Amino acid sequence: MLNRIKHFALLIICVFNSPAGEAVENSVLVATIDGAINPVSAEYIIRAVDHAEDEKFQALILQIDTPGGLLESTRQITKKFLAAKIPIIVYVSPSGGRAASAGVFISYAAHLVAMAPSTNIGAAHPVTLQGGADSSQTAMMEKITNDAVAQIKGLADKRGRNAEWAEKAVRESVSITASEALKLNVADLISPNIDSLLIQIDAKKIKIKEQEVTLNTQGAELVYYEMTWRDRILDMVTNPNIAYFFLMIAMWGIFFELSNPGSIFPGVVGAISLLIFLYATQTLPVNYAGLLLIILAIVLFILEVKIVSFGLLTLGGIIAMALGSLMLFESPDSIMAPVFGVSLSLVMTFSVITAIVFISALTLAFKARRRQVSTGKEGLVGEKGITRSTVFKTGKVRVHGEIWNAYADQEIAEGADIIVTAVEGLKIKIKEVS
Repeated sequence: MLNRIKHFALLIICVFNSPAGEAVENSVLVATIDGAINPVSAEYIIRAVDHAEDEKFQALILQIDTPGGLLESTRQITKKFLAAKIPIIVYVSPSGGRAASAGVFISYAAHLVAMAPSTNIGAAHPVTLQGGADSSQTAMMEKITNDAVAQIKGLADKRGRNAEWAEKAVRESVSITASEALKLNVADLISPNIDSLLIQIDAKKIKIKEQEVTLNTQGAELVYYEMTWRDRILDMVTNPNIAYFFLMIAMWGIFFELSNPGSIFPGVVGAISLLIFLYATQTLPVNYAGLLLIILAIVLFILEVKIVSFGLLTLGGIIAMALGSLMLFESPDSIMAPVFGVSLSLVMTFSVITAIVFISALTLAFKARRRQVSTGKEGLVGEKGITRSTVFKTGKVRVHGEIWNAYADQEIAEGADIIVTAVEGLKIKIKEVS
């Protein structure tokens, strides 16, 4: 009996000490990217490769649908693929999806490339958001393009793919369909879904670090490697439009807190939003000229509250905010850089809302300044009351429900209606209202 208890205890210990998520025999890990390639997605893909290697999966399938992304993040992924100890299959899916720009480099770094029908691949020319065509920028773009060409030709040579088309994709932004990619030796397979893909790649021989590996994927179990909640939140926050939204909330919150000290709530919301934006700037290509323009806009809005400029400071603030927003995110080393730009419609929406808010605030401020003073000594002038005694050199009157010492230029009888004409210390001057 005692031996049975010991065996049972050992079994329980083995179960709880076994590695979590260990792959079963004949299993394939599937990771999914649906969006821009950024530091968060690069970290996720690298973790997926490490997990597939550690847990002895047969292969990793990266299901991808991307418009492009940052060159540095793409380079990290391709380096990891080239050093992988297991087969990496890039699957461009679903139908209607694409492997544009950064997606071309990632596909060329994989051991096998499969595409769903009605997908496309290409358009990998490096671009920026900086505009202009001066000689320094032209030279920089030429350097970036040549570097990208050298990189993708190296990947093509390593994986035995079409290097000529790859160079055209980078230099001329050419793009092709799945069937054309198959003919041009850009893709290896066309497959409508992952299940059929497993059947198609079964028994294929793949060379990994001078060793030949034969895939045995028919009927393999698919294990999906999901993004963690942390990855999803960070991926959402590092979306340029979301980051810009938090920046605008921070700007409004700080403005209202500084213009109305002690409000607390706007300041708290603004501070939290600013910290979230600052985190996003760690992974987004921020143009600090654009950020400084937005800070200048905040300063101009605050000065408008303190200085009467008849709306000129507000107008300057709105222009600075709009220009800064358009310049906020850009990168000289990105492929498909517009992915990291702020939506023009979002910029226009916030600019219009900001203009309406501040113009309304200015209108109320001007009205308040023109309104007659209704409190303090100045507020008594013009107020009406009634005498409580005969008033000449001195006397008592009731104004605003208060009893005041009063005097007049001529005698006024008790009970007469009067109006205040001046205030001198604690004594008021009155005259009778006929």
